[in-house]
Amino acid sequence: MRVVISGRPSGFDKTRYRARNTVEWATNKLKQSRAVVTRYDKRGYVFLGTVTAAALLIRLRS
Repeated sequence: MRVVISGRPSGFDKTRYRARNTVEWATNKLKQSRAVVTRYDKRGYVFLGTVTAAALLIRLRS
């Protein structure tokens, strides 16, 4: 159990938090793609292709 002092956990690691923030930003960008959010694909490999295509478009636009 962690003790919280002033809103920040006692085991706060700045580099870990920065990496987590990067992952959250990437996830939010992927969620902007309608095909990823609605997930109409029935098969896992088709969904993986959809996510890969959305990530590629995000990367090419930036």
